[in-house]
Amino acid sequence: MRSLLALIAALALLCAGRAVAQPVGQYPFALTREGQMLGAVEGEVASFKGLAYAAPPVDSLRWRPPQALPESSEMSTAYNYGSPCPQPSLPAAREDCLTLNVFRPFGVDGPLPVMVFIHGGGFVSGTANDPMFDGARFAQAGLIVVTVNYRLGALGWFMHPALSENSSGNFGLMDQITALRWVHDNIAAFGGDANNITLFGNGAGATSIALLMLCAQSRDLFQKAILQSIPGRARLASSQEAEAAGRQFVAALGQATDLRAVKPARLLAAERKLLEKSPRRFAPAMDGNLTTEDIGAGFASGHESRIPLIIGSNDDETRFDSELEVTEVLSSSTESLDELRKLYPDARTPSEIAASLYTDKVFSEPVRMLARLHATTGAPTFRYRFTYVPEARRGNPDEGHGRELQFVFGVEGVPGAGIFSRRDREVANRMRSYWINFAKNGDPNGPELPHWDAAADSDQLLLIANDRIASGDDPLSERLDRLARESKK
Repeated sequence: MRSLLALIAALALLCAGRAVAQPVGQYPFALTREGQMLGAVEGEVASFKGLAYAAPPVDSLRWRPPQALPESSEMSTAYNYGSPCPQPSLPAAREDCLTLNVFRPFGVDGPLPVMVFIHGGGFVSGTANDPMFDGARFAQAGLIVVTVNYRLGALGWFMHPALSENSSGNFGLMDQITALRWVHDNIAAFGGDANNITLFGNGAGATSIALLMLCAQSRDLFQKAILQSIPGRARLASSQEAEAAGRQFVAALGQATDLRAVKPARLLAAERKLLEKSPRRFAPAMDGNLTTEDIGAGFASGHESRIPLIIGSNDDETRFDSELEVTEVLSSSTESLDELRKLYPDARTPSEIAASLYTDKVFSEPVRMLARLHATTGAPTFRYRFTYVPEARRGNPDEGHGRELQFVFGVEGVPGAGIFSRRDREVANRMRSYWINFAKNGDPNGPELPHWDAAADSDQLLLIANDRIASGDDPLSERLDRLARESKK
């Protein structure tokens, strides 16, 4: 087999200097500028895992913008995921983590629509290698899926005067832009259409995509976006605040004459200590270059890419076990506890009231705001709310944040994903069909799907509930109106 691939590669090298699409053949093969890639096949899906899109950000390249890899004619196998990026929960992870994974249909010619997934995790955790994010179901439907690793925590979002010579601090965002450039330049080698790329992600991934929609350096690298559970009113730290946080991180490290020489384990220990006090310490900040305004302000000014957009959130995005957290959330409202009980009649305890209030203030109302703002640009805009709970979990539902991911990817029986019932699979198939249709042509609607009305000039949304999937007026409009007025005070 290797001799056959070498012959194919030798012929392909006649095409110089760029990614070249290969004819569909017996083996999953792709020629990129970084070398010849041999993937794996399982059933109808070919996968290429652990593809490096930038040089390892180690030693002198730590806390620097991602650097290009040299061109190569070497052959590499792409059977296994690369390392996740370092994070306190995965101490064995390596800094050499700037990799991505490609899933495509095997035996199908392109050019095919491309979906690029940016994982969440609060900018401090997560990985594209999570089995939940297997792109096989999308590939079986004729799409290419790319999942991306990017620097996290202190290694991804660290601003400090000692690094100011050529760094903005938003290294994770730089990684994402570099990965998108790699996709744009190389996806034809995998049968993909570089002019039909859809970004999708949840939580921090959705926040990243919204920032990319506002970023001049990335706006030409994708044509559609799906924002799942984006905290749309979240404020970016100023550069002064980010540098102050950076100084606190350096203080937590103790004596360090060369920050780029500190062992990763020591970095993660200091990061863990600071995250225990402030879980949102490491995140994108204003740098005057990639990020110049908050997401809400940018959308209000119409500065975002005017591209087709799906945007939505889940019911019951969070749960609270801490009395301190409950008190903080309830005290953030101008409404009394009695008024909040009227606003959330189904919530039985202060903890449930706080969780519902947090969901609406951080996700439901800001998502509606961004949908309204984007629709005014004339770009097709589709809003949803996902309230469906898997049938096996209805007696004891878990936190809703990220619950839609299993339905979007259609993965079962892996960590974080249960086994679907027949009804669960029906809902998952319909939801994934919306995403697939949108990726293909910018409209989620298709045969045998409940019609999804665009959000232009109204509060229309698609409600994905236990008993139905239907488009209509938002049943929470009055409640969200009150929260919107409160946010302006």
